[in-house]
Amino acid sequence: MNAMLRMGRRVLCVLIVIVLLGVLCALGLMGFVYYQETHLPPVRESDVIIVLGAQVKEDGTPSVALERRLTAALESYRAKPQILIVCGGQGGNEPRAEGDVMREWLLAQGVPEADVVAETDSVNTRENLRYARAIMEERGLTQALVVTSDYHVARALALCRQEGISATGKGSPSKPEYFIKNHLREGLSWVKLWTQMLLGTQEN
Repeated sequence: MNAMLRMGRRVLCVLIVIVLLGVLCALGLMGFVYYQETHLPPVRESDVIIVLGAQVKEDGTPSVALERRLTAALESYRAKPQILIVCGGQGGNEPRAEGDVMREWLLAQGVPEADVVAETDSVNTRENLRYARAIMEERGLTQALVVTSDYHVARALALCRQEGISATGKGSPSKPEYFIKNHLREGLSWVKLWTQMLLGTQEN
């Protein structure tokens, strides 16, 4: 009986250590994301604004996160009119491609059709940027302002460097109640990026 109790205590101790390590890792990742978010490089002059996609609602309108990204991009556009590239394909739970919805939203705000280019084939951030770069090259554009959610800007800029895009970033505010979810998920996405860099793969 005493041996069983000792074994049970050891197992419990091991489980507690595992849980504590998991919590520490999660906090570390969230802290890293927040630090990156609050230490972004200064925004430089740009000749193109790249707006990264986010969820489209079932009724075909932008989600809160996507509308905030578009609002931030529109603010920069009005300060200095330039080409807007809006990125995002159609997810399995979306009625339309994100790029098309984003373009319509901007046109409804008075942006001229000639200034908005919708990219509707990408399915992740890397493809958003890779396909946007192709559009930039076609039009002779060289310096991008990447607009996305605040917690996402730093990783988007890291991907820009990998994809050969000269860029600075601008973040749109996220809902405070989603801070833990957004920053933890973004931290895990950083882990994926570091793993890809370590293995020399850049598929996604």
